[in-house]
Amino acid sequence: MDIKNIAIIAHVDHGKTTLVDKIMYHCQLFRENENTGDLILDNNDLERERGITITSKNVSVTYKDTKINIIDTPGHADFGGEVERVLNMADGVLLLVDAFEGPMPQTRFVLQKAIDLGLKPCVVINKVDKENCTPDEVHEKVFDLMFELGAEEWQLDFPAVYGSAKNNWMSEDWQKQTENIEPLLDMVMEHIPSPKIEEGTVQMLITSLDYSSFTGRIAIGRLQRGTLKEGMQVSLVKRDGSIKKSRIKELHTFEGLGRIKVAEVQAGDICALVGLEGFEIGDTVADFENPEALKTIAIDEPTMSMLFTINDSPFFGKDGKFVTSRHIKDRLTKELEKNLALRVEETDSADKFMVYGRGVLHLSVLIETMRREGYELQIGQPQVIIKEIDGVKCEPVEELTIDLPENVSGKAVEFVTLRKGEMLSMEAKGDRMVCEFIIPSRGIIGLRNQLLTATAGEAIMAHRYKEYQPLKGGIPERLNGSLVSMEKGTAIPYSIDKLQDRGRFFVDPGEDIYEGQVIGENSRQDDMTVNITKTKKLSNVRSSGADDKAKIVPAIKFSLEEALEYIQKDEYVEVTPNHLRLRKILLTENERKRSKAI
Repeated sequence: MDIKNIAIIAHVDHGKTTLVDKIMYHCQLFRENENTGDLILDNNDLERERGITITSKNVSVTYKDTKINIIDTPGHADFGGEVERVLNMADGVLLLVDAFEGPMPQTRFVLQKAIDLGLKPCVVINKVDKENCTPDEVHEKVFDLMFELGAEEWQLDFPAVYGSAKNNWMSEDWQKQTENIEPLLDMVMEHIPSPKIEEGTVQMLITSLDYSSFTGRIAIGRLQRGTLKEGMQVSLVKRDGSIKKSRIKELHTFEGLGRIKVAEVQAGDICALVGLEGFEIGDTVADFENPEALKTIAIDEPTMSMLFTINDSPFFGKDGKFVTSRHIKDRLTKELEKNLALRVEETDSADKFMVYGRGVLHLSVLIETMRREGYELQIGQPQVIIKEIDGVKCEPVEELTIDLPENVSGKAVEFVTLRKGEMLSMEAKGDRMVCEFIIPSRGIIGLRNQLLTATAGEAIMAHRYKEYQPLKGGIPERLNGSLVSMEKGTAIPYSIDKLQDRGRFFVDPGEDIYEGQVIGENSRQDDMTVNITKTKKLSNVRSSGADDKAKIVPAIKFSLEEALEYIQKDEYVEVTPNHLRLRKILLTENERKRSKAI
């Protein structure tokens, strides 16, 4: 059987996972009466809730007697580590571009990786049924982008199809709607090369991991050359060049959404190996007698760090099952195995760990996953990693694109320049403006919140890491101080009502709070300690106006990323399976004053 390996790459929300759904339906992976819903590959809860792909998935379909292995990749730059690995398994990429938005920052990021690896691109211009879309212009832009990224001539001569994955059609001419997505599959058959198979002994680079509670860790990769058989003895060549001997117990290849057990795997196919011991991503599975290593995977450096520590608030252990530092350490060590862009360092305290990652989203997905597994922990303010290059202190700089209504575009420019950003271009698209900036990563923390408030939720923001540049100087911190609770107890509506002119609250009436918890935002710059556990004193003397109803403004509820971007240096986010609380690191006011005096 002929094999084609393709990866689907695109900016977040341009329709990768939807397209894979339609390909699976077209190749009749499901019975007629099976309705499996949409976004089938976004199979974990977090992906479904956020509507984004976080981990890449493999799926395989058969079309005209050819097996097509499809890899669905994440579009978000924070999960770039995931994309860099899996492109090693592909021979060509389907570049998906929105017919209205054109190539976006993350498209550029992933396309650069694909071109550097020498993969053949095929372009799919999706969502041509949108109003005001310009498919022909977008086609030109993709060509310009590839040229800019240093594509070779054979890559620049790319085929393209147009259509709407959601409405299940693709065509070579966007004005002629067809019945199905066959033109896309025919393009893959014609233009994506079959795997090049060299002569020689077994070689396979491990590019991804899976885990099964029955068989343990499973290595996934594409067999470059040779044949693998069940029960075969192999050598594992580690990243540092050392060699370990091991044995393959079982072999699986991908079929449809699952895997099937096979006796042997031919070169060019993507397979999963069960029973290997002590392997990591980037190791090579090679011949038992004369092992030859493949080039290992280079992963971009992390740009952001957060402090993870045990939950030591007065409410610790009420929600979670795993609360000790040993639990947190074991969980982070386990995560390191499959999350390549992550790094964990121990600090001088046994309870605290520095965790380095690609960005706030990358780390918050890890925290959210841990929280759902029953962990309790506290997270410090995200910090950007500053490096010294040739004696100059440098910080990471990102390319930022903001798409927002024209009448509020001035606001965006003002916010970004305050945060040491420089404007590159401003372009009108219909009644919206697309502005491009270069901005230090520090400046992006907390920017989304401000922008969404200023534009009534209409701004769309995308950014990607560019390089390290010399430090840009100070960036204004959050302007408002915090309202901090003075007592442990229950939030009383009467007290909240009386204090509403002091700021906005984050807690609802009747919620349990403790001393030192951040319960709101002060309308002024400094922190203020307030008591919202006071009840109304009932006396038998009535005064006029004593029985006014309490009118309470609904509390502000943060998502995990918003909370992490909101806190200041002297605050933590307390994360438990059921609650997100903000708190001061030093809970009593006396301690806070004493530390200020020092």
